[in-house]
Amino acid sequence: MNETTNVILAGVGGQGVILASELLALAAVRVGHDTKQTEVHGIAQRGGSVHSHVRFGGTVYSPLIKPGEADVLIATEKLEALRFAHYVREGGVIVMNSYELPPIRQAQDRPIRQASRLRSGQAQGRPIGAGGHYPHEATDFLRSKGFCVIAFNATERAAALGNPRVSNVMLLGAASPYLSISEEIWKATLEERLPTRLLEINRRAFAEGRRVANDTKSGES
Repeated sequence: MNETTNVILAGVGGQGVILASELLALAAVRVGHDTKQTEVHGIAQRGGSVHSHVRFGGTVYSPLIKPGEADVLIATEKLEALRFAHYVREGGVIVMNSYELPPIRQAQDRPIRQASRLRSGQAQGRPIGAGGHYPHEATDFLRSKGFCVIAFNATERAAALGNPRVSNVMLLGAASPYLSISEEIWKATLEERLPTRLLEINRRAFAEGRRVANDTKSGES
């Protein structure tokens, strides 16, 4: 196993980015991969930008992923998908929650950026419109750059299951068909990491995300 899989998970505090990255890392370890994980928190526990790098494969020396080298980006919100899109390799996968959560105070955020040069190993961002308006058009833009984009309202679907907070696990489920980890490993990982009272709804959320991704893949084939 010499090939390394690189995954970035991005969102804001309180959206479960760190839990999702822990689940991914645990699943990779369970497979037998050498696995490295790191995380960066924003200035606030809730509302600040949070992202995590997870790398797994034969031998992994560093947890950090360079721009243009991520195979998969999992973003809990459109703004974060655009913020980290330059990390994704050409033809890579972006799993994105289409639920919109505009920043409470634009001044707290870095300028909202579109990647105008999204090529492997090289990217340069430009602001989206004057004043940094919210990127409603993010899905079409990212697809126009050649990424495989799985975009759906995970928050709404999770709420329909009974708890919008499981949207993070739903997004992880949507990324799972692209990660070469079996369903049995994922099920065992959820059982290992999650408390019993939350296990069933997270199982359902993961399965729903996986179904959405597989339906999208079938539609594109």
